[in-house]
Amino acid sequence: MNLILLEDHDRRDGSSVTLADARATHLLKVLRVTPGQTVRVGRIDGPFGTGTVETVADGSVTMRCVFEQDTPPRPRVDVLLALPRPKVLRRLWAQLAALGVGQIVLTNASRVERDYFDTHVVTETCYRPLFIEGLQQARDTRLPQVSIHRQFRILVEDHLDDLFPTCGSSPIPAGAHRSRARSPIVTSASCWRSGRKVGGTSSS
Repeated sequence: MNLILLEDHDRRDGSSVTLADARATHLLKVLRVTPGQTVRVGRIDGPFGTGTVETVADGSVTMRCVFEQDTPPRPRVDVLLALPRPKVLRRLWAQLAALGVGQIVLTNASRVERDYFDTHVVTETCYRPLFIEGLQQARDTRLPQVSIHRQFRILVEDHLDDLFPTCGSSPIPAGAHRSRARSPIVTSASCWRSGRKVGGTSSS
């Protein structure tokens, strides 16, 4: 854990926060913090900062935090992904956040089972704490945005331009296309829109 991410409900008063969960355990048992020591902190979807330990007692840590003025920009790499098996997706959530992905678009394909869309792994209750885990390792604060689309054709024809507004109408090469604009990995969708169906991709 290279960064302690803070939620709004962690705030006790003003700039003071009290932690009594896994983050406190990490501070106490791994970093072995003592009063007066400083650690790197950040607000979820907010700025970075520095936390100064004030008290350590009964498995909890209280810190006084000072934050920077500017919030880091959202990462400029997006991912369009055919929905994988739930066990695989669960392992991917933290890694995608740690890699610096700004937006994750999940959709259908010929080998995607319909019941994958109904699993709890695609719910915010499941992926949000995994995102936070990945962000704390990568030292970032911006949670990826997630959207789920059961029908690939509808995604491409009706929603793709809204999801990736800076891409224009031209197809995007395979792999990560980097530019000054946001850089989505949307190979399948781009090929479909340009009139070239990708093997193994279903329009339903």
